[in-house]
Amino acid sequence: MKKHIKKSHCCAQRKKDSCCEVKSIVTIDDRGQMVLPKEIRDKAKIRAGDKFAVITWEKEGKICCITLIKIEELTDVVKKRLGPLLKDII
Repeated sequence: MKKHIKKSHCCAQRKKDSCCEVKSIVTIDDRGQMVLPKEIRDKAKIRAGDKFAVITWEKEGKICCITLIKIEELTDVVKKRLGPLLKDII
């Protein structure tokens, strides 16, 4: 019998043994660009041409945190959340 493996968003649930960690410090150049270190790109399976959603959080009117989420991951989350709602509407 084949086991069904549930695909979940990597940030959907926080585990006790998971945490945020500073992996690298990057510099923004004059054109507003930065380079993600190869080790991080490899581990995150980031390739040239990949698309990301830029998510920001504000505190006291200033952006304090910026997160990148792969479009594929974001699409999965949106489908899971909105899919059942759209079925009910249609």
